[in-house]
Amino acid sequence: MSAEMLARDPLDPQIRRFVAALAQAWAEYPAVESLPVAEKRRIAEIVRMRWRQGGPEMAATREVSLSSRHGRVRARVHRPVADTDAQPALVYLHGGGWTMFSLDTHDRIMREFAARAGATVVGIDYALSPEVKFPHALEQVVDAVRALRERASEFGLDATRLAIGGDSAGANLSVATSLVLRDIDASNWLRGMLLIYGCYTPEISAAAANGFGAEGNLLTAAEMATFWVNYLERPGEASSPLVAPMRAQLAGLPPAFLIGAQCDVLAEQSVAFAAKLRAAGVPAEFVEYAGATHSFLEAVSISELADRAIADGAAWLSRLFK
Repeated sequence: MSAEMLARDPLDPQIRRFVAALAQAWAEYPAVESLPVAEKRRIAEIVRMRWRQGGPEMAATREVSLSSRHGRVRARVHRPVADTDAQPALVYLHGGGWTMFSLDTHDRIMREFAARAGATVVGIDYALSPEVKFPHALEQVVDAVRALRERASEFGLDATRLAIGGDSAGANLSVATSLVLRDIDASNWLRGMLLIYGCYTPEISAAAANGFGAEGNLLTAAEMATFWVNYLERPGEASSPLVAPMRAQLAGLPPAFLIGAQCDVLAEQSVAFAAKLRAAGVPAEFVEYAGATHSFLEAVSISELADRAIADGAAWLSRLFK
Protein backbone atom coordinates (compact mmCIF):
# COMPACT_ATOMS: atom_id res chain seq x y z
CA MET A 1 0.00 0.00 0.00
CA SER A 2 1.46 3.36 -1.05
CA ALA A 3 2.12 6.23 1.37
CA GLU A 4 -0.79 8.13 -0.17
CA MET A 5 -3.15 5.17 0.25
CA LEU A 6 -1.98 4.67 3.83
CA ALA A 7 -2.74 8.30 4.57
CA ARG A 8 -6.30 7.78 3.31
CA ASP A 9 -6.80 4.37 4.88
CA PRO A 10 -9.77 4.49 7.31
CA LEU A 11 -8.55 1.46 9.24
CA ASP A 12 -6.46 1.79 12.37
CA PRO A 13 -2.87 0.82 11.38
CA GLN A 14 -2.72 -2.11 13.78
CA ILE A 15 -6.09 -3.37 12.57
CA ARG A 16 -4.82 -3.03 8.99
CA ARG A 17 -1.95 -5.35 9.94
CA PHE A 18 -4.49 -7.86 11.23
CA VAL A 19 -6.59 -7.68 8.06
CA ALA A 20 -3.50 -7.99 5.84
CA ALA A 21 -2.24 -11.00 7.80
CA LEU A 22 -5.59 -12.77 7.44
CA ALA A 23 -5.69 -12.03 3.70
CA GLN A 24 -2.15 -13.37 3.26
CA ALA A 25 -3.01 -16.54 5.18
CA TRP A 26 -6.16 -17.16 3.12
CA ALA A 27 -4.19 -16.56 -0.11
CA GLU A 28 -2.27 -19.78 0.50
CA TYR A 29 -5.45 -21.76 -0.22
CA PRO A 30 -7.82 -22.05 -3.20
CA ALA A 31 -10.47 -19.36 -3.70
CA VAL A 32 -12.88 -19.73 -0.81
CA GLU A 33 -15.93 -19.52 -3.10
CA SER A 34 -14.88 -22.77 -4.77
CA LEU A 35 -14.66 -24.79 -1.56
CA PRO A 36 -17.29 -26.89 0.24
CA VAL A 37 -18.27 -25.54 3.63
CA ALA A 38 -16.43 -28.25 5.58
CA GLU A 39 -13.17 -27.32 3.85
CA LYS A 40 -13.75 -23.61 4.47
CA ARG A 41 -14.15 -24.37 8.15
CA ARG A 42 -10.98 -26.45 8.24
CA ILE A 43 -8.94 -23.68 6.63
CA ALA A 44 -10.54 -21.01 8.83
CA GLU A 45 -9.35 -22.88 11.91
CA ILE A 46 -5.78 -22.84 10.56
CA VAL A 47 -5.91 -19.19 9.46
CA ARG A 48 -7.29 -18.10 12.83
CA MET A 49 -4.87 -20.21 14.90
CA ARG A 50 -2.33 -17.41 15.39
CA TRP A 51 -4.95 -15.08 16.83
CA ARG A 52 -6.28 -17.39 19.50
CA GLN A 53 -2.89 -18.10 21.05
CA GLY A 54 -1.43 -16.39 24.09
CA GLY A 55 -3.39 -14.24 26.46
CA PRO A 56 -4.48 -14.87 30.04
CA GLU A 57 -4.08 -18.24 31.69
CA MET A 58 -7.10 -19.63 33.48
CA ALA A 59 -7.16 -21.20 36.92
CA ALA A 60 -9.25 -23.96 35.35
CA THR A 61 -10.68 -24.81 31.94
CA ARG A 62 -12.89 -27.80 31.31
CA GLU A 63 -15.14 -29.20 28.62
CA VAL A 64 -18.63 -30.12 29.75
CA SER A 65 -21.74 -31.53 28.14
CA LEU A 66 -25.12 -29.83 28.47
CA SER A 67 -28.52 -31.27 27.61
CA SER A 68 -30.75 -29.82 24.91
CA ARG A 69 -33.78 -30.85 22.91
CA HIS A 70 -31.35 -31.61 20.06
CA GLY A 71 -29.07 -33.84 22.11
CA ARG A 72 -25.95 -32.97 24.05
CA VAL A 73 -24.18 -29.65 23.50
CA ARG A 74 -20.48 -29.21 24.22
CA ALA A 75 -19.43 -26.21 26.28
CA ARG A 76 -16.08 -24.85 27.44
CA VAL A 77 -15.88 -23.38 30.94
CA HIS A 78 -13.09 -20.88 31.60
CA ARG A 79 -12.71 -20.07 35.31
CA PRO A 80 -10.22 -17.23 35.89
CA VAL A 81 -9.61 -17.64 39.65
CA ALA A 82 -9.16 -20.72 41.79
CA ASP A 83 -11.65 -20.13 44.57
CA THR A 84 -14.69 -21.96 45.83
CA ASP A 85 -17.08 -19.02 45.65
CA ALA A 86 -19.96 -19.12 43.19
CA GLN A 87 -18.86 -16.91 40.32
CA PRO A 88 -20.91 -14.81 37.91
CA ALA A 89 -20.75 -16.09 34.35
CA LEU A 90 -20.93 -14.87 30.78
CA VAL A 91 -22.41 -17.35 28.31
CA TYR A 92 -20.43 -16.65 25.12
CA LEU A 93 -21.55 -17.41 21.54
CA HIS A 94 -18.91 -17.18 18.84
CA GLY A 95 -19.48 -15.50 15.50
CA GLY A 96 -18.98 -16.80 11.98
CA GLY A 97 -22.32 -16.30 10.24
CA TRP A 98 -23.86 -19.37 11.95
CA THR A 99 -21.62 -21.24 9.47
CA MET A 100 -17.97 -20.93 10.51
CA PHE A 101 -15.63 -20.80 13.52
CA SER A 102 -15.70 -22.55 16.86
CA LEU A 103 -14.86 -22.45 20.53
CA ASP A 104 -11.22 -22.71 19.45
CA THR A 105 -11.17 -19.70 17.11
CA HIS A 106 -12.68 -17.58 19.89
CA ASP A 107 -10.87 -19.14 22.83
CA ARG A 108 -8.60 -16.16 23.51
CA ILE A 109 -11.50 -13.69 23.39
CA MET A 110 -13.34 -15.77 25.99
CA ARG A 111 -10.27 -15.97 28.22
CA GLU A 112 -9.67 -12.22 27.91
CA PHE A 113 -13.20 -11.44 29.08
CA ALA A 114 -12.95 -13.99 31.90
CA ALA A 115 -9.67 -12.61 33.24
CA ARG A 116 -10.60 -8.93 32.95
CA ALA A 117 -14.16 -9.22 34.27
CA GLY A 118 -13.25 -11.67 37.03
CA ALA A 119 -16.07 -13.93 35.86
CA THR A 120 -16.40 -17.43 34.46
CA VAL A 121 -16.99 -17.54 30.70
CA VAL A 122 -18.88 -20.49 29.23
CA GLY A 123 -18.60 -20.92 25.47
CA ILE A 124 -21.41 -22.87 23.78
CA ASP A 125 -20.55 -25.08 20.81
CA TYR A 126 -23.86 -24.68 18.97
CA ALA A 127 -24.45 -26.58 15.71
CA LEU A 128 -23.55 -24.81 12.47
CA SER A 129 -25.46 -24.13 9.27
CA PRO A 130 -26.28 -25.11 6.59
CA GLU A 131 -26.32 -28.61 8.09
CA VAL A 132 -28.90 -27.37 10.58
CA LYS A 133 -31.28 -24.48 10.10
CA PHE A 134 -33.06 -21.95 12.31
CA PRO A 135 -34.19 -22.45 15.05
CA HIS A 136 -31.87 -25.41 15.81
CA ALA A 137 -28.86 -23.42 17.11
CA LEU A 138 -31.08 -20.98 18.99
CA GLU A 139 -32.91 -23.83 20.74
CA GLN A 140 -29.57 -25.38 21.70
CA VAL A 141 -28.44 -22.11 23.27
CA VAL A 142 -31.72 -21.58 25.14
CA ASP A 143 -31.52 -25.11 26.52
CA ALA A 144 -27.85 -24.66 27.41
CA VAL A 145 -28.70 -21.56 29.45
CA ARG A 146 -31.39 -23.57 31.23
CA ALA A 147 -28.93 -26.37 31.96
CA LEU A 148 -26.27 -23.97 33.27
CA ARG A 149 -28.80 -22.36 35.57
CA GLU A 150 -30.04 -25.70 36.86
CA ARG A 151 -26.49 -27.06 37.33
CA ALA A 152 -24.93 -23.79 38.50
CA SER A 153 -23.61 -25.20 41.77
CA GLU A 154 -21.92 -28.07 39.92
CA PHE A 155 -19.97 -25.57 37.81
CA GLY A 156 -19.31 -23.13 40.64
CA LEU A 157 -21.60 -20.51 39.15
CA ASP A 158 -23.98 -18.01 40.71
CA ALA A 159 -27.29 -18.72 39.00
CA THR A 160 -28.50 -15.20 39.81
CA ARG A 161 -25.61 -13.59 37.94
CA LEU A 162 -25.62 -14.92 34.39
CA ALA A 163 -25.13 -12.75 31.31
CA ILE A 164 -25.05 -13.67 27.64
CA GLY A 165 -23.00 -12.29 24.79
CA GLY A 166 -21.21 -12.92 21.56
CA ASP A 167 -19.90 -11.44 18.36
CA SER A 168 -21.57 -11.11 14.96
CA ALA A 169 -23.97 -14.08 14.60
CA GLY A 170 -23.28 -14.80 18.27
CA ALA A 171 -24.71 -11.39 19.16
CA ASN A 172 -27.79 -12.22 17.10
CA LEU A 173 -28.24 -15.50 18.98
CA SER A 174 -27.68 -13.72 22.30
CA VAL A 175 -30.56 -11.31 21.69
CA ALA A 176 -32.80 -14.07 20.34
CA THR A 177 -32.12 -16.18 23.44
CA SER A 178 -32.95 -13.22 25.66
CA LEU A 179 -36.22 -12.71 23.75
CA VAL A 180 -37.19 -16.37 24.19
CA LEU A 181 -36.48 -16.28 27.92
CA ARG A 182 -38.38 -13.03 28.35
CA ASP A 183 -41.39 -14.48 26.57
CA ILE A 184 -41.51 -17.64 28.71
CA ASP A 185 -41.47 -15.49 31.83
CA ALA A 186 -37.82 -16.20 32.61
CA SER A 187 -36.75 -12.62 32.02
CA ASN A 188 -34.72 -12.48 35.23
CA TRP A 189 -32.46 -15.37 34.20
CA LEU A 190 -30.03 -13.09 32.37
CA ARG A 191 -28.53 -9.97 33.89
CA GLY A 192 -27.19 -8.45 30.67
CA MET A 193 -26.22 -8.80 27.01
CA LEU A 194 -22.70 -8.13 25.66
CA LEU A 195 -23.25 -7.56 21.93
CA ILE A 196 -20.19 -7.29 19.69
CA TYR A 197 -20.51 -6.08 16.07
CA GLY A 198 -23.79 -7.97 15.77
CA CYS A 199 -26.11 -8.71 12.85
CA TYR A 200 -29.70 -7.89 13.74
CA THR A 201 -31.40 -7.88 10.32
CA PRO A 202 -30.66 -9.28 6.85
CA GLU A 203 -31.19 -5.81 5.43
CA ILE A 204 -27.99 -3.93 4.56
CA SER A 205 -28.15 -0.44 3.10
CA ALA A 206 -26.64 0.30 -0.31
CA ALA A 207 -24.18 2.65 1.37
CA ALA A 208 -22.95 -0.12 3.68
CA ALA A 209 -22.90 -2.75 0.92
CA ASN A 210 -20.92 -0.51 -1.44
CA GLY A 211 -18.69 0.83 1.34
CA PHE A 212 -17.20 -1.49 3.95
CA GLY A 213 -19.30 -4.35 2.57
CA ALA A 214 -17.61 -4.27 -0.83
CA GLU A 215 -15.17 -6.91 -2.03
CA GLY A 216 -11.80 -6.70 -0.33
CA ASN A 217 -13.16 -6.00 3.13
CA LEU A 218 -12.94 -8.46 6.00
CA LEU A 219 -16.69 -9.15 5.85
CA THR A 220 -18.63 -8.36 2.68
CA ALA A 221 -22.32 -7.88 1.99
CA ALA A 222 -22.17 -10.88 -0.35
CA GLU A 223 -20.79 -13.07 2.44
CA MET A 224 -23.53 -11.92 4.79
CA ALA A 225 -26.16 -12.80 2.18
CA THR A 226 -24.68 -16.31 1.94
CA PHE A 227 -24.68 -16.68 5.71
CA TRP A 228 -28.37 -15.78 5.90
CA VAL A 229 -29.17 -18.34 3.17
CA ASN A 230 -27.25 -20.95 5.15
CA TYR A 231 -29.07 -20.13 8.39
CA LEU A 232 -32.67 -20.03 7.18
CA GLU A 233 -34.82 -22.87 5.92
CA ARG A 234 -37.09 -20.45 4.06
CA PRO A 235 -36.57 -16.79 3.07
CA GLY A 236 -39.83 -15.85 4.81
CA GLU A 237 -38.27 -16.68 8.18
CA ALA A 238 -36.26 -13.46 7.87
CA SER A 239 -39.30 -11.60 9.19
CA SER A 240 -39.23 -13.50 12.51
CA PRO A 241 -38.07 -11.36 15.43
CA LEU A 242 -36.01 -14.33 16.62
CA VAL A 243 -34.13 -14.22 13.31
CA ALA A 244 -34.03 -10.45 12.91
CA PRO A 245 -34.13 -8.88 16.40
CA MET A 246 -34.36 -5.44 14.78
CA ARG A 247 -38.01 -6.39 14.14
CA ALA A 248 -38.66 -7.49 17.73
CA GLN A 249 -40.43 -5.75 20.56
CA LEU A 250 -37.46 -5.21 22.85
CA ALA A 251 -39.06 -3.99 26.07
CA GLY A 252 -38.19 -6.18 29.03
CA LEU A 253 -34.79 -7.31 27.76
CA PRO A 254 -31.79 -7.10 30.12
CA PRO A 255 -29.31 -4.20 29.90
CA ALA A 256 -26.88 -4.26 27.00
CA PHE A 257 -23.37 -3.13 26.13
CA LEU A 258 -22.78 -2.87 22.39
CA ILE A 259 -19.36 -2.82 20.76
CA GLY A 260 -19.45 -1.45 17.23
CA ALA A 261 -16.74 -1.37 14.55
CA GLN A 262 -16.76 1.78 12.45
CA CYS A 263 -15.27 0.14 9.33
CA ASP A 264 -17.72 -2.77 9.18
CA VAL A 265 -20.59 -3.61 6.85
CA LEU A 266 -22.65 -4.19 10.02
CA ALA A 267 -21.72 -0.89 11.68
CA GLU A 268 -25.09 0.70 10.94
CA GLN A 269 -26.88 -2.22 12.60
CA SER A 270 -25.17 -1.68 15.95
CA VAL A 271 -26.05 2.01 15.85
CA ALA A 272 -29.68 1.31 14.98
CA PHE A 273 -30.09 -1.55 17.44
CA ALA A 274 -28.67 0.45 20.35
CA ALA A 275 -31.16 3.23 19.55
CA LYS A 276 -34.04 0.75 19.38
CA LEU A 277 -33.10 -0.79 22.72
CA ARG A 278 -33.07 2.64 24.37
CA ALA A 279 -36.40 3.55 22.77
CA ALA A 280 -37.86 0.39 24.30
CA GLY A 281 -36.61 1.41 27.75
CA VAL A 282 -33.72 -1.05 27.83
CA PRO A 283 -30.52 0.42 29.34
CA ALA A 284 -28.00 0.25 26.49
CA GLU A 285 -24.45 1.54 26.33
CA PHE A 286 -22.89 1.74 22.87
CA VAL A 287 -19.30 2.43 21.88
CA GLU A 288 -18.18 2.55 18.26
CA TYR A 289 -14.43 2.06 17.80
CA ALA A 290 -13.04 4.29 15.05
CA GLY A 291 -10.79 2.50 12.59
CA ALA A 292 -12.00 -0.95 13.67
CA THR A 293 -13.31 -3.56 11.29
CA HIS A 294 -15.38 -6.70 11.77
CA SER A 295 -13.71 -9.34 13.98
CA PHE A 296 -11.24 -6.79 15.33
CA LEU A 297 -11.31 -8.19 18.88
CA GLU A 298 -9.36 -11.17 17.57
CA ALA A 299 -6.43 -8.80 16.95
CA VAL A 300 -5.96 -8.14 20.68
CA SER A 301 -2.39 -9.51 20.59
CA ILE A 302 -1.29 -6.60 18.33
CA SER A 303 -4.05 -3.99 18.61
CA GLU A 304 -4.48 -1.35 21.30
CA LEU A 305 -7.97 -0.70 19.90
CA ALA A 306 -9.02 -4.32 20.43
CA ASP A 307 -7.45 -4.28 23.88
CA ARG A 308 -9.48 -1.19 24.80
CA ALA A 309 -12.73 -2.65 23.47
CA ILE A 310 -12.29 -5.86 25.47
CA ALA A 311 -11.39 -3.82 28.56
CA ASP A 312 -14.53 -1.70 28.09
CA GLY A 313 -16.75 -4.74 27.73
CA ALA A 314 -15.17 -6.45 30.73
CA ALA A 315 -15.54 -3.32 32.87
CA TRP A 316 -19.24 -3.20 31.97
CA LEU A 317 -19.61 -6.87 32.94
CA SER A 318 -17.89 -6.20 36.28
CA ARG A 319 -20.30 -3.36 37.03
CA LEU A 320 -23.24 -5.48 35.93
CA PHE A 321 -22.34 -8.38 38.20
CA LYS A 322 -21.73 -6.18 41.22
